[in-house]
Amino acid sequence: MRWIWIDRFEAFESGVRATAVKNVTLAEDYLHDHFPGFAVMPATLMIEGMAQTAGILVGEARGFREKVILAKIKRAVFDDMVRPGDQLRYDAELESIADAGAVTRGVVSKNGVEMGRVDLMFSHVGSGGMDPPLPEHNFVFGDQFMNLLQTYRTGIDRSGESA
Repeated sequence: MRWIWIDRFEAFESGVRATAVKNVTLAEDYLHDHFPGFAVMPATLMIEGMAQTAGILVGEARGFREKVILAKIKRAVFDDMVRPGDQLRYDAELESIADAGAVTRGVVSKNGVEMGRVDLMFSHVGSGGMDPPLPEHNFVFGDQFMNLLQTYRTGIDRSGESA
């Protein structure tokens, strides 16, 4: 099973920026153990939500030709807790991109109020030269991620109005 930490894209400007939303619900199993009686979304999962948002932005900018791997968390700061019923918004911006990788800046908002920053570095990797070698197919951008992006593209026309 592949864990997806974003529910939908609200904006996507190729090679520039992406905005995704995550609705946090008590129906998610991880919340029952973190912390029992006072469910809080772990910061690591918010970082992963930003990594998925920014990673799709990076991959799409180069036509999904490379495998995009999170290489480094440059900064991750959160000023508040996220609990069931909250909505997270991940705003990712492409700072730079090159053959070797990319750098993104991100803002995390909870219920419309900025509460965190997550800046990431990604590597573009191929299957050659790795030990053990990576699979030939692009395992990073599987059907679930591609369908998530396609749902955004088919649900919004070019003017930004719902189709």
